Amino acid sequence: MTHPVGIALIGMGWWGKKMLAVLEAAPEDIRVVRAVEPDLAGVQALCDSKGIPVSADLADALNDPAVEAVVLATPHALHEAQIAAAVAAGKHVFCEKPLALTKAGAQKAVQLCRDAGLVLGMGHERRWEPPIAQMLALADAGSLGRIQQIESNFSHDKFLTLDRGNWRLKADQAPAGGMTATGIHLLDLSVRLLGEAESVLCVCEQLSSDLPQGDTVAAFVKFKGGGTSYVSASLANPFISRFAVFGSKGWIDIRDKAHVEAPDGWIVTSAMAGGPITTVEVGKAEPVKDNLVSFARAVRGRETYQITADHLVNNIALLEAVFKSALSGKLEPVS
Repeated sequence: MTHPVGIALIGMGWWGKKMLAVLEAAPEDIRVVRAVEPDLAGVQALCDSKGIPVSADLADALNDPAVEAVVLATPHALHEAQIAAAVAAGKHVFCEKPLALTKAGAQKAVQLCRDAGLVLGMGHERRWEPPIAQMLALADAGSLGRIQQIESNFSHDKFLTLDRGNWRLKADQAPAGGMTATGIHLLDLSVRLLGEAESVLCVCEQLSSDLPQGDTVAAFVKFKGGGTSYVSASLANPFISRFAVFGSKGWIDIRDKAHVEAPDGWIVTSAMAGGPITTVEVGKAEPVKDNLVSFARAVRGRETYQITADHLVNNIALLEAVFKSALSGKLEPVS
């Protein structure tokens, strides 16, 4: 029996605490052995109750031999430097989205990990949602035929209560409304299904709130190999998560019943050519945990991590073009 991978949670805010909670259900694969959080007073009691050492300095985790991998739940702009430091210390890396804010940054992170023989995991847990995983398998098998179009929306109003100086709302970290918070998951799935993007037109508006970078964003993406994806997200309407794929042999529409913070299952409507439209409900799962477990198993060499280097780089190349289009209001090429 293999030993669980010892990880350090870097960043113990909203999402760091979520990951800590779900990992209690996977002790055989992955174990939190240390935490890093600048606001020590805010997390000391929690970490003490779990028996997890916590400090404010990333170097403490990188120098700890019990730490085999770091999980970065930190502001976007810190990812590149933190990944470089982790790789220099010989630690595997799991990074919350986005990996970087530029294609060049993503390429550097991927190359650093590859050259060092380290696993690079990514917080795109949507791929581990059971109906999404089934949809991807059907697409890979050709059961949906030629993928023609994607329509998707991932919105919530959780950020309306944030202080307007919060990093999640700053222009240098989230310059296109909810694209880095939610929309990037939809970009990831679009790239996974249709490959490299060719161009994008993005509209970002401030329609019903005072959120400084806008509250409503929509991007229309054209792909080099053909096909399109419409990705939309709001930070100022009640929760909705919808991902719909349309192919020549069939289509699938997947809707979450609740935010992934507290998942409650999915409603899946679909139809294959010549058949009826059907609707089924899929029960609860914990994709955040399942993604981290898959990462840990890849660290141990027990499975191949499904988010490839090409997926990572192509997604951030598209994200960078989305940022440019949101500012210019024009169709922008994807480099």
